[in-house]
Amino acid sequence: MENTKIPVVAKSVIVPFILITSLFALWGFANDITNPMVRAFQKVLELSNVEASYVQLAFYGGYGCMAIPAALFVNKFSYKKGVLVGLALYSIGALLFFPAAQYESYAFFLASYYILTFGLAFLETTSNPYILSMGAEETATRRLNFAQMFNPMGSIGGLLIAQNFVLSALKSDDTTADGTPIFDTLSESAKAVIKTSDLEVIRNPYVILGFVVLAFFIMISILKMPENKDQEVTVNFFDSVKRLWSQPKFSFGVIAQVFYVGAQIMCWTYVYQYAETLGIDSKSAVWFGLAGYIVFLTGRMIGTALMKDIDSGKLLMYFAIGAFATTVGAIVLPGMIGLYSLIATSVFMSIMFPTIYGIALEGQGQDAKFGAAFLVMAIVGGALLTPLQGRILDLGGTGYEDVSYFGLTEMRFSFLITLICFVVIGVYGKQVYSKYNKQA
Repeated sequence: MENTKIPVVAKSVIVPFILITSLFALWGFANDITNPMVRAFQKVLELSNVEASYVQLAFYGGYGCMAIPAALFVNKFSYKKGVLVGLALYSIGALLFFPAAQYESYAFFLASYYILTFGLAFLETTSNPYILSMGAEETATRRLNFAQMFNPMGSIGGLLIAQNFVLSALKSDDTTADGTPIFDTLSESAKAVIKTSDLEVIRNPYVILGFVVLAFFIMISILKMPENKDQEVTVNFFDSVKRLWSQPKFSFGVIAQVFYVGAQIMCWTYVYQYAETLGIDSKSAVWFGLAGYIVFLTGRMIGTALMKDIDSGKLLMYFAIGAFATTVGAIVLPGMIGLYSLIATSVFMSIMFPTIYGIALEGQGQDAKFGAAFLVMAIVGGALLTPLQGRILDLGGTGYEDVSYFGLTEMRFSFLITLICFVVIGVYGKQVYSKYNKQA
């Protein structure tokens, strides 16, 4: 009850807190305008499931490559400069979509995503611990969960843009009255015209986003931002890493984060294809993705409130059990009930990222910046596990119901990977409240 008397955010840093919190929405927008693009590129460029999943490999691979360099930069300079570098790279990556569309090169698009996520890696490596530092440590996890609530708001915005200005405008996705894809029946020259038009449709929101990010760069560059004397000091990288990885609560937390991000990206990427197996067209399927983000945001609000009275590790375990149950439902329940169960998984995923993050960094002090880097690097789970699910979907062909395993279509069977992810997260939550916190 004592924690309720401590302000979650001090009045002296409220404006910088709002500005940094807005960045959570900004990278949420990038994350979730990109998830439907896996299907968009697959349609426009006639790719296999594995080839289309390279979007996620490039997107989340950028995190894995840039998180440690970002932390080393922040260690030498400051959180503010780290944010500015992140915004600059984010803007450059987004603006590179213009030449990528001009050259009609999938590799160029992937490179643009890769550079864009260099910026996101800087932003997440910097902004998450920055938010943790803007107040008392007792309220740090609640503060981060609050800031992270704006992430799904950006996600919803990204998804709505994807549906209303991208997917609905793709001519390669048009069908005849009986549902036959028109694009498949065209000549190569006719396909080339549509390809040019559709790649420009994909390009436009990213270019606009690049200019929006540039505006944030200007605002933050001229605003005086707070400093944290405990965390914004130069520390030896190798000594810091040694201290961090000697603590099971941190090391297991990084592993749990890898599996969490993988689970989230798999659920949010393949919900559209799951819906297609039920006869739902890709434009309408976006509404089910949107429903997932809405229940995710609702779950985040509920979870943040529950965290006042329930140990964060125990709450993480409870939510992992719930996610496991709804994923089982997505695998075995028939028809639309299975789809609704997959969407419901987002309720239980809602608190996982910031809670794992906050638990793992709790009490790390000056080591937090490098701890944050490893936790952001863990986002590479989306790059590793999503193509693995795509490979399972491709085993019988490019469709989603080409073969069955143990009576399950390949689409449903592929979510067994997600089940394993939630088991790992649940075990981590149990270890936190039953062992690690007691040892501390």
